[in-house]
Amino acid sequence: MRIPDEKESRRTAGERSQQNWEEAMVRLSVLASLLLSLVIPSSATSAPLAKEVEINGVRLPYVEQGSGEPVVFVHGVPSDLRSWEPVRESIAKKYRFIAYTQRYFGTGPWPDDGKNLSVATLADDLAKFIATLNAGPVHLVGWSYGGQVITTAAVKNPSLVRSLILYEASVASMLPTDSAEGKAAREDRAKMLAPVIAAAKAGDAVQAAKLLQEAVFQLPPGEFDRFPQDRQTRVLDNARTLPLVFAAPPPPVITCDMLKSFARPTLVMRGEKTQAFYTLIAEAIGKCVPGAQLVVLPNVNHDGPVRDPAAFSAAVLDFLSKHPGL
Repeated sequence: MRIPDEKESRRTAGERSQQNWEEAMVRLSVLASLLLSLVIPSSATSAPLAKEVEINGVRLPYVEQGSGEPVVFVHGVPSDLRSWEPVRESIAKKYRFIAYTQRYFGTGPWPDDGKNLSVATLADDLAKFIATLNAGPVHLVGWSYGGQVITTAAVKNPSLVRSLILYEASVASMLPTDSAEGKAAREDRAKMLAPVIAAAKAGDAVQAAKLLQEAVFQLPPGEFDRFPQDRQTRVLDNARTLPLVFAAPPPPVITCDMLKSFARPTLVMRGEKTQAFYTLIAEAIGKCVPGAQLVVLPNVNHDGPVRDPAAFSAAVLDFLSKHPGL
């Protein structure tokens, strides 16, 4: 057995000391990184989570992303939670984004033959959805038919609502009936929807969906077929719901007096180039809700959230920043 001389022993001890020092530095580096991750928040937004919740005897899919004050998005017709994809990321950076698919919409099975579809039913579903998630009070955002649903839910359940954001809500009871403008808008609306309803009643829900999109977005015939594929798919997936919508009972009447007693911050939006039906309703709601803010998005019509999602998101975020939760 060879015994190392003094020089070799010193070299070996030095090498061990160097190795121990390097290992210590690695451990310190890892520890420092861990501590920094705990005290410095990441700017990245967490990935969206697809979930389901059972309320009122039905299972509703929803997507959730971000943290902070909850902002619940309610889609229109014919659509589902996918309609909010263009604005999801921007909202989720600062708030808890929640979008769900309403009963009878989306690709899932219906709980029955559709006989229970009504704005009243969907508004009750929304209230139960918020309560089941234990999320209230929430900021509510609704587009078109979804705006009608959230307005109905809000006036009935104000304690669940932190603020109300409406984009061209189709609250027909708020359309003025004592003016030439209001009467003309109602007639134009009926004329626009006539071929859509006829197609739905004839059993051609796909054609009805295409005609409805082209009508409300003021597009020439055949333009639907030039939509991006994901948008076409979303609309056609929901075409089957249109016959139910047109056969549904009238929605609960919303009056100016009801809105005057709705003491919640409210943002009313419409497109600069939209139809008179939506313009007059937006103006009427804006006048009735105390302190309501009216915003007109430039160069868009009923398609604002998808044609210019950046402008839509900016308006929503600006409003929310002025009305933080207590």
